[in-house]
Amino acid sequence: MLGTIIAALASAFITGALARFAVPGPDPMPAWLTVVIGLGGTVVGGGIVILTVGQNPGWVGIASFAASIALVIIYRRFIQKRPLWGPDAYRFPKKGFGVEQYRERLQRAGIDPDKVMSPFVPTATNVTPGGAAATQASSAGGGDPTENPAYYLRLIEELHDNGVLTDAEYDASRLRLLERLRA
Repeated sequence: MLGTIIAALASAFITGALARFAVPGPDPMPAWLTVVIGLGGTVVGGGIVILTVGQNPGWVGIASFAASIALVIIYRRFIQKRPLWGPDAYRFPKKGFGVEQYRERLQRAGIDPDKVMSPFVPTATNVTPGGAAATQASSAGGGDPTENPAYYLRLIEELHDNGVLTDAEYDASRLRLLERLRA
């Protein structure tokens, strides 16, 4: 009996964790909430399959996983009040179960939780009006662009390839860097 309960909790944890990974962006939550999402998804998804198709283990597993993903989406949308896609989906949440503790831990480690996000998402620190993204990025890197120009050229290219910089901003940033190298 105890072994069955432990196996069910472990399975629910794995299902909940995979559902969290299936939704883009950070979803910090305590382990108990991951287990609850996995159990809830298993009950809802498994119940729907058993009522409609019968007891088919393959379909129960798929439906449980899909229902767990739906629960993560509901949690993000209505508890954390965050979008599911777009730049704000990659920002660290401000609301939710255990989010304050995660934020405190990150700050104690010297990490600003509001700057933890996908490197492909434009932020105020790497995009400014007038195309000064390369200058901002170089100051964020903590070094002089002339010390490692290949790195900064690659960074400017990445920003351009990911749509952060327009063609004109990309060209202007490259020219500014090359002019600094000549000086």
